[in-house]
Amino acid sequence: MMSNSNRESYAAATDELTAYASTASAADVAVLGDELLAVARLLSGEPRLRRALSDSSTPVAQRTELIGSLLSGKVGAPALTVLTTLVSGRWSSPAEFLTAVEQAGVDALLISASAAGELGEVEDELFRFAKVVSAEKALGGALADNSVPAARRTELVRELLSGKAKPVTVRLVEVALSGFGGRGFVASLDRLVELAADRQDRDLAYVTVARPLAEADEQALAAKLSELYGRGVSLKVTVDPAIVGGISVKVGSDLYDGTILRRLTEARKAFAK
Repeated sequence: MMSNSNRESYAAATDELTAYASTASAADVAVLGDELLAVARLLSGEPRLRRALSDSSTPVAQRTELIGSLLSGKVGAPALTVLTTLVSGRWSSPAEFLTAVEQAGVDALLISASAAGELGEVEDELFRFAKVVSAEKALGGALADNSVPAARRTELVRELLSGKAKPVTVRLVEVALSGFGGRGFVASLDRLVELAADRQDRDLAYVTVARPLAEADEQALAAKLSELYGRGVSLKVTVDPAIVGGISVKVGSDLYDGTILRRLTEARKAFAK
């Protein structure tokens, strides 16, 4: 998560993204996102360049001239505008600057999905893929293994998701492979799900049940949670027979655990005293 001291600098770039997206097509905004993420990949392998672009002791004009000389003609004008705005900001560290460039790329992809009316599907696809890699330990380990060339892991993701997920979903999973914001692979996927929900002004509710909920029950639960939190709530349901019965709901740091497993565990502890 971006530190408070850098949010003001990032807000200016957000304004540039929003202004561009208000008149551009979803496809063009996606191109902007891809270009920003390509620059983030470049910066991740060039620590000296990161320092030069984020050093607040260097005049802004000198930093913007540097980014322009490096990328003019290599990325589109919208990407260069956003990057120039980021370079002009004040950053607490080169790592924070890199995070901001990567975040801008992700935000652009999410905006493009929203403009195309696909953001809800992207959110669900990211969640389902995160569940798959969490359940399939061999697959999750292979995708998270940084000793495996990134190109090979990217190829594997594309093979797995080709024709089964939106292009933006595939692109975001590829972002997670490199550790979005310094996180692990699965944690990166979880964070991307959260960002997709937040862009739709919704909280995430992670629901665990012993057997699938009926659609009417899901709708009733979502409505109740939306009323409680004063905001739309997106349910992410996991079926786990091990909890025996009941339901567990986690929203942010709030946990409502009404599972039979919890009650049995508490009963065992009570008898053991």
